[in-house]
Amino acid sequence: MVEGLPPDGALARRVAGHHWQHSDFMTADLVDVLGRLLTDFRNANRPEKSAPQEYPEPAWRPNQKAAEKARKKKDRREAAEARAGYRRIVAQATPEHAERG
Repeated sequence: MVEGLPPDGALARRVAGHHWQHSDFMTADLVDVLGRLLTDFRNANRPEKSAPQEYPEPAWRPNQKAAEKARKKKDRREAAEARAGYRRIVAQATPEHAERG
């Protein structure tokens, strides 16, 4: 049922936690490499008495670990709510099988 969905569709964005595609990550990597190469070129051709430039900050990327952590936290909460609901139904339907204590 989900085999034909687009890789940049709503489900893929929800699962990944962001809307970036592979090409977006490759573009960010390219920007980082070009920034480092430009800095290396400037440092190689700088006057002797000037201080070398530092490498630029890497390009921003979505924080995948934070999204994954938030998704796991939400999944744990939903699982706890489902367990509580199941136990409530079991307690109402069959009191002899309800957990005590």
